[in-house]
Amino acid sequence: MAFQVSPGINVTEQDLTTVVPNVATTIGAMAGGFQWGPCLERVQISSENDLVALFGKPDTNTFTWFWTAANYLAYANNLWVIRNVGAAAKNAVVGDTDAGTAVTVLNKDSYDSITFTDQVFVAKYPGALGNSLKIQAIDSDGWGDSTINTLFLANFDRAPGTSTDVGNAGGANDEMHILVIDEDGLWTGTPGYILEKHAFVSKASDGKKIDGATNYVVNVMRNESKYAYVGLVTKFTENSTGAGTNAGQPKASATFKTFNSATAAEAIIGGSLTLGVSDDAQTDALLQASYALYTTPEVIDITLILGGSSSTTTGRWIIDNIASVRKDCMAFVSPLQASVVNNSGGEVAALTTDNTALGSSSYAVMDSAWKYQYDRYRDVFMYVPMNGDIAGLCARTDYTNDAWWSPAGLNRGTIKNIVKLSWEATKANRDTMYPISINPTITMTGAGVVLWGDKTMQVVPSAFDRINVRRLFIVLEKAISIAAKSMLFEFNDEFTRAQFVNMVSPFLRDVQGRRGITDFKVVCDSSNNTGQVIDTNNFVGDIYIKPARSINYIQLNFIAARTDVSFSEIGG
Repeated sequence: MAFQVSPGINVTEQDLTTVVPNVATTIGAMAGGFQWGPCLERVQISSENDLVALFGKPDTNTFTWFWTAANYLAYANNLWVIRNVGAAAKNAVVGDTDAGTAVTVLNKDSYDSITFTDQVFVAKYPGALGNSLKIQAIDSDGWGDSTINTLFLANFDRAPGTSTDVGNAGGANDEMHILVIDEDGLWTGTPGYILEKHAFVSKASDGKKIDGATNYVVNVMRNESKYAYVGLVTKFTENSTGAGTNAGQPKASATFKTFNSATAAEAIIGGSLTLGVSDDAQTDALLQASYALYTTPEVIDITLILGGSSSTTTGRWIIDNIASVRKDCMAFVSPLQASVVNNSGGEVAALTTDNTALGSSSYAVMDSAWKYQYDRYRDVFMYVPMNGDIAGLCARTDYTNDAWWSPAGLNRGTIKNIVKLSWEATKANRDTMYPISINPTITMTGAGVVLWGDKTMQVVPSAFDRINVRRLFIVLEKAISIAAKSMLFEFNDEFTRAQFVNMVSPFLRDVQGRRGITDFKVVCDSSNNTGQVIDTNNFVGDIYIKPARSINYIQLNFIAARTDVSFSEIGG
């Protein structure tokens, strides 16, 4: 403690309660093609309903990605999703009285950086789905015209006029109402359905609501609308007649121009959005650019990476550049569709080729088939890859047991929502696949489809060629590494080393009690923290672990004995 230079009492406290924290083990991550949603931006999803609301329903170009995500969410409730689109993708738009010019707005950051030209409303995200939208705005000028305001009268209780905030600043005529409509019914199945109502939004750039939140129409649509942005805000009053302040200016002493009620076409601003273009086919370049947003563990915490219907090129990229580099997550990949769907007799050879292309890593898991399931959104049956399900089994095992339990077998390996497998592997097929780390899925009478293997893709035989052991060490390394940060910048002396041992040992005893390890030893003393180690500002803790192993092979011996033979005589 600091020396005192005059009489007094100095009180200090020292925290010796540092413990190894619990760490998340069930955080999924994937990227792919979707009909809707922000692009090149990580979005956290907790259910299939959220997936539909944020990324749209599946279509012929996006169903494998959608159902990989949805199938994972059938087992867990924490999935990061990234959407990407090709260069041809466009957002649907509408001008003040015309179509406007198509643009590409990927996400909110992209929107903030764009200078718009003639678009009054822009669909929130790229894709043809935006063409089903109709967006209209009205202010006090058009409200009194009964020939044009019927729809607005049915959805707002009074006319837009002057907000309290703008009125207090000496301004007037800033309010307007906005309707977002599912004109073609692609969103809801009901043409003309009102998707959103934005009441009494302000033309003033610094307009405020009563609670102090922004009421500026540009900000309200950016922050609150699920469907559209405001493009060029001055378009609201561009065709207005007479004097006044254009939309988008500050509120002080501003009497804002109202829409031009001289013609019905200009009394209501906006209309049907058009020119939206989908480009959802996923190339290796697009997918790798998306998955690259998962590379930095300090930025995003993930544990289970879903490969979706990626090619072996992208699958290998995910394994080599994310899972094997981060070392705190595992990649789950599936074979190519052509390898296991309608390839009768050629599945094993094709799987072997795919497996070779994906490489060897204890941070990756490969399955052996695609699943045939029902798509209720399109009313069709289709094949989808199973890596979402296999990762989902790991997530469910976390909830029911722990990360270091095997996700395979009858107790924890049952696949949900499946009609049939794309092919049924025989025992001879499985005997060929399993030694090269391809995990079979099999159909068992009375049990359904079951994951029948728990190998990682590591070719070299060791404890780490099993999913449960790799996940055990991910948990241990991640948790203890976080706790060890409290040792940084402390002295490398007996006190600090003892503190480390006393922090780690109870955590490992707990894991041992939960059947994750059979034994352990923590060494952190002068034997491994030598003078050379101390002088180079290093600190060494050696943690020896005996992991628990899952049973993969059972030998049952049945011995028939004569009636007059004693079991003790034959070793029974």
